[in-house]
Amino acid sequence: MHDTMKESGRTGPSKGSVPEKMKALQYSGPEKFAVVQIDVPQIGDDDVLVKISACGVCGTDLHYHKGEFLAKWPLIPGHEAAGTVAAIGKNVSNVSVGDRVATDPMQPCLSCFHCTRRKPLLCDSLTAFGGNVPGGFAEYCRYPARLVHPIGDLPDLEAVLVEPAACATHGIERMQIEVGSKVLLFGCGPTGILLAQLVKMNGAAHLTIASKGGPKLDLARKMNIADDYIAISDTSPRVQMDALASANPYGFDIVIEATGAPTVLEVALNYVRKGGKLVVYGVYDESVKIAWSPFKIWENEITILASFCSMGHIPHVMEYIKAGKLKLEGVVNKTFRIEEWEECLDVVRRQEVVKAAIAFD
Repeated sequence: MHDTMKESGRTGPSKGSVPEKMKALQYSGPEKFAVVQIDVPQIGDDDVLVKISACGVCGTDLHYHKGEFLAKWPLIPGHEAAGTVAAIGKNVSNVSVGDRVATDPMQPCLSCFHCTRRKPLLCDSLTAFGGNVPGGFAEYCRYPARLVHPIGDLPDLEAVLVEPAACATHGIERMQIEVGSKVLLFGCGPTGILLAQLVKMNGAAHLTIASKGGPKLDLARKMNIADDYIAISDTSPRVQMDALASANPYGFDIVIEATGAPTVLEVALNYVRKGGKLVVYGVYDESVKIAWSPFKIWENEITILASFCSMGHIPHVMEYIKAGKLKLEGVVNKTFRIEEWEECLDVVRRQEVVKAAIAFD
């Protein structure tokens, strides 16, 4: 079918292979959503239509829910999608109908000030699938062919982690970890679990995870992805935080803040050793402000850097997966239908799951 469609120049699915209508979770405004029946997306010559199998739920989706970031109405969220190629445009050659794929949700314009200076991640006109164009919380989604990547027999609930792992891979590039480094990671949510594994494979001699106790930290221990695990109490966090400082009087070469909690980010600076790096990785409300001592940063020559998301890193992630180096099984531990979105939001807000995903038949 792949070759036939290319030769015939057809840009859509063959008649009868894809329905005309589909179910989708659609927002009409901040916190206003419904499951709707809408047209299946049309594709162009360079596009792919993906039948979505599953799509991960990310903390960013909670921001989109409130109308933040790139949210544009009407909005179909979902940026961690995996599925099967249902149709291809006539110019597409990298995938075939029937291929199972993971999707990259970020499409730079390639012509703005930043794109032309080889910084596409900072694009002024970024197209974000699941943000300002329809995403993966629907039965079908259109993507440019270059944004879909074959995943072979990788299970759906592991495939939805490919995109967040790509973000973590970009973070590793930003950190430039020196061989033999001591690293402290605050937070072990799904992103933290992926980051931890990549940190250990890319220069860190010793990794400490500090996180509130619960299923996420329990999973991190079970997966054996760090050298030390510190359970931070909700009621008396100062006890564990002081003990962490005492046990590491020279601090850490790299401290990664991946909780998204401003209070944690503010104190994280205190654990960076002289000449070390603080990595701002978590997602924070745009209105958040924190206080750091510029003298401390200056005197100790501390580098503060951030990692936004991925840009073209899925092939790198797939190399780790093919080599059996990146552990993904069990991270997604709860699935929901789009009709259960309200329940899913509540569970994610209350942090009762390690990772949730929307699943389709």
